[in-house]
Parts: sequence; C-alpha cells; structure tokens
Amino acid sequence: MMITSRERGRPRRRPGGEARAIRPKSIVDRKSDPAARLREAITGGKFLPNERLIETELAEFLGTNRANVRTALARLEQEGLVVSEPNRGARVRLVSEAEAIEITQARAALEALVARQAAVRATETDRARLRQFQREMHAAVEGGDLIGYSTVNGKLHGEIQRIAGHGTASGLLATLKSQIVRFQYRAILLPGRAARSLAEHDAIVEALCAGDPDAAERATRAHFEQVVDALARAIEAAKLTQI
Repeated sequence: MMITSRERGRPRRRPGGEARAIRPKSIVDRKSDPAARLREAITGGKFLPNERLIETELAEFLGTNRANVRTALARLEQEGLVVSEPNRGARVRLVSEAEAIEITQARAALEALVARQAAVRATETDRARLRQFQREMHAAVEGGDLIGYSTVNGKLHGEIQRIAGHGTASGLLATLKSQIVRFQYRAILLPGRAARSLAEHDAIVEALCAGDPDAAERATRAHFEQVVDALARAIEAAKLTQI
C-alpha cells in the first residue's frame, strides 16, 4: 500500500491497533540519499563496529522502505563499511589495526597524486585559502586544541582535493577515510605529534603555493610516511595499556 504525503507524519499502528509514534529525531529528509545518510551515521559513530544493521530499524531511522535500505547496504558493502553474511544479515565492518595501516598507506599514494595536480592548478585565490587553513592549524596547535587541529587538517586536505579536481582520486580517498574513521585521532594524540604534523603540513602548503608539483608530492609522501609510523606506534601503545 502506498503512503501519501499526508500519512507520512501520522503514527504507525501495530497489528492490534495500537498507535506507535515515529521518533522525530530518527527521521531524516526523505529526499536525501539513504546510503549517504547511513554512511554518515556509521562514520559518525551512531552505529558501532560489528553492530548488526536490521533492515526494519534502518527503514524507520532513514525514513524510507526496506528496498531502499537493502540498496544502501549493498552500496556501503562495496565501500567497505558494511559486511553481509548469509542468514545473519548485515553488520558494521570492523576494520582491523593491520588494515588501518594498509588503508593509510594506500591513501598516501592518492594524496600525493592529488597534491601534485593541485600545485599545477592552484590559483591565487586557492593559495590564499590554503594559507588561511595553515594559520588556523597553527592557532589550534598553539592553543593545545588537538581535535580542532585534526578538523582543520581534514579541511586542508579537502581543499587540496578540490583544487586538484581529480574526481576519481577524491572518490577513492573518501571511501578509504570513511573506513578508518575510528582511528582518526589516534596518531595526533601522541605526545609531540601535533607539532611535527604541523611542520609537515607547512611544507605541503609552501610547495603548493610555490606551484612546485615535485615538492608538493614529496612533502605529501613524507607526511604520510610519518602518519603511518605514528598510527602504528599509537596502536602498539593502546595494546600495552590493555595488558
């Protein structure tokens, strides 16, 4: 039976006739993409690693039908966020620590490609925006705001992707980053890592603003080598605290 626009806001009724109100906080814009909304919920921590994803509950949460939920789950499985098992349904994929290292290494190659292209394409306006992010990162480190620094860091890399205009690389990077979102703060919280990361980003911005693609690529690769090393050390440190 089709639901009209007038009926969508009404409480649902159970088979026995009992009305059950739809929780407003779980309803999103029905014109939005269910896969995008579910991706945002998973990467935002609404659903935890290994948590089961039940179609009926997701349909209510997303404000859509089960057919659209199945389509969304299939898309996110292709992106590596969801795992489907026969007779058990879908669950949020748990990315292992070893996989997180590999994903960061793969990201390094793509980020270097993007930086190289951005150095060639950057306009004066683009360079001014990069400088602004650079200043914000310095302010965050000086203020001891490591989470704020990480946020601006992400914006800087997003801006570099925008300048580069490499759609394929940007799409792949978005997928890779979404898979390791639970690891995103581990490296930056290591003692002294923020200051070193800032210096590495300074080198990237300087190369981009100089229009030097070789230097931009080198600086980006050097930065991600340090990210991989810091992530590995953070993972080992976390293991020691559990002993």
